[in-house]
Amino acid sequence: MIRLETERLYLRPFEASDAEAMYRNVVSNPDVARFMCYNVCDSLEATHEHVSQWLAYFGKLPHGSAWCNFAVELKSSGELIGTIDFCENDKDARAAEIGYQFGKAWWGNGYATEALRAVIDHCFQEVGLNRLWADHNAFNIASGKVLLKAGMQHEGTFRQCYVRKGEMVDKLSYAILKEDWEIQREIAYYNSLPCEFNGFIDVPALTNGDIYLVCLDKQLGNPEKKHVPGYEFAICKLGEKIGRINLRIGYGGGLYNSNLYYGGQIGYDIYEPHRGNGYAAQACRLLWPVAKAHKMETLLITNDVNNIASMRVCEKLGARLVRVARLPEWTDLYKEGQRYSNIYEWVLL
Repeated sequence: MIRLETERLYLRPFEASDAEAMYRNVVSNPDVARFMCYNVCDSLEATHEHVSQWLAYFGKLPHGSAWCNFAVELKSSGELIGTIDFCENDKDARAAEIGYQFGKAWWGNGYATEALRAVIDHCFQEVGLNRLWADHNAFNIASGKVLLKAGMQHEGTFRQCYVRKGEMVDKLSYAILKEDWEIQREIAYYNSLPCEFNGFIDVPALTNGDIYLVCLDKQLGNPEKKHVPGYEFAICKLGEKIGRINLRIGYGGGLYNSNLYYGGQIGYDIYEPHRGNGYAAQACRLLWPVAKAHKMETLLITNDVNNIASMRVCEKLGARLVRVARLPEWTDLYKEGQRYSNIYEWVLL
């Protein structure tokens, strides 16, 4: 008897006695039924029959399968406004399908996304599933937006894969892995960390007696491209430029602004004749007062899983490997051919 709660909603097990509210609020509306697997329920009797068949489906699932069929109620009124369910369909892969429907009177208020996020959290945190998927009629654009807002990714389009009311229909498929969900939570955590930017500082002398940094550029952020402000430095030794390093100020400022999670706050490059001398780690440490001036206490450093030298830099700094992350297709790193990235967390002590 699973019960979930969100800011505005209660999710409780759906019961046969909910048929009347379903008829009144959901299944009798042709705009709701348009994209569903059932036709409009034009009477309470038809709704009772529909609900009975629906509950019977869940009752016939293999023993031990994880599932729940929720009625979604408004906290403010107790009114049933829709349903959402998940059903494990591959125990080996720990994968389940999610489905939902909401009454038209409540469309456009974010209730579906709110309920879906709660179910996703429950499935990964409590049930132990590894993959959740959902699909929708290609013409149901609003449903695709709900899935994306809840953190799922579009995985593909199946062209003319089923018949709906005599027409061949395309279907769009979405999914979220437990790994994706964990990353979203990590991004939310890093976005919540303290950072202060009221303009660029006058950069102090950054040297350790062996190498020193020279500020070459101060780049303002670009909100449209989700770029944060940053400093660019030359790494120098004995008057010679031996590499470069940059520091990005901020963490992204939003759950789905995840550029910095995959790209990191620090990027560095030591020119080939000078590699192998520990200069990259030294340069990273020299950035400490600049980061601290902007109230930053934790920096992310990322590198390709095949870049052994960069991984050693992170180890020298005492940075913690958070995870090896699969790169989303939208990232510049993915477009450049990289597929996985090490995510390191460096706490400035």
